[in-house]
This record gives sequence, C-alpha cells and structure tokens, in this order.
Amino acid sequence: MKKPSEQIDLHAEAFLLDWENYSADELANESMIYMRDMLDAAIYWDMPEIKFVHGKGKGVLKKMVYDELSIYKNQGAISHYHPAYHNEDIVIVVIGF
Repeated sequence: MKKPSEQIDLHAEAFLLDWENYSADELANESMIYMRDMLDAAIYWDMPEIKFVHGKGKGVLKKMVYDELSIYKNQGAISHYHPAYHNEDIVIVVIGF
C-alpha cells in the first residue's frame, strides 16, 4: 500500500483520466472510493492527519465526505475531523489519538 500525500483532491479530474465519461452520481461514487482508499492508507501508514479537498459546488460531495468520516470516527478508526481554518473547502482528518 502506497503512502498517500498529506492533501488529497477529491475532484474526479484530479485522479480519473476519463472523468468526462462518468455521470455526476458515478463521479461522486468514485470520489468516495478514492477517499476511503486514501484514508485507509493514511491509517495504515500511521499518518497523524490527512486533508481532503471536497470543494464548494452544491455541497453534495462535502456531505458525502462528512457522512463517511462520521462512520470512521464512530468505528474508532480516526480521532476527529474539522474544516480547515483557512479554507472550508478542505476537511482535516486527525487520525492519531
């Protein structure tokens, strides 16, 4: 498992080569799969935190990200998460306790 970057862009054009061929729902789903993969890798590598860029838009991706992070927190996989102080388009996930 490759160690992820400290900041991950969840916009499909950042990690999918053929993102134009996906529907909006498919893109959101791919972003969530990518987020889970990167978060799982960050946990595996015992990174203290990781940042995810979800952007503004209509807030659909942001809600999905926060819902998923809630599950990780409830399962004890992460400590907590919060919007970046300088940019609300980014969520900071604190992994260590």
